[in-house]
Amino acid sequence: MRIKVAGPCASGKSSLAARLRAMGYDASSTAQDHSYVPDMWRRLNPPDLLVYLDLSLATAHQRGRTGWDQAYLDEQEHRLRHARAHCDLYLATDDLTEDQVLVLVLDFLQSTPGSRPPDGRESADE
Repeated sequence: MRIKVAGPCASGKSSLAARLRAMGYDASSTAQDHSYVPDMWRRLNPPDLLVYLDLSLATAHQRGRTGWDQAYLDEQEHRLRHARAHCDLYLATDDLTEDQVLVLVLDFLQSTPGSRPPDGRESADE
């Protein structure tokens, strides 16, 4: 199963994708937040599952994006609107640690029919 992670900068996309890859999943983050092509996330290496991570401006500031204003975040969210509308899992990461995000995504993967754990076995639902 190919997993793609979308969301604004600093939402945790790269960290989540790296941790999933380390566990054996085919996961990557998408630079949709920098593209004017609304569905780029599915045009390049289309995923089987799309995870959308979100954050507020206050959290972006806490995560080092101090030069951002609301208009900048709004522009990213506008570019991401298609991905957000079509995601399989949406998580607001403001009050979550990287570990908590990973656990929530893994729980979702376990409950998704047809998903395969990294060891290649079918999920228990099949």
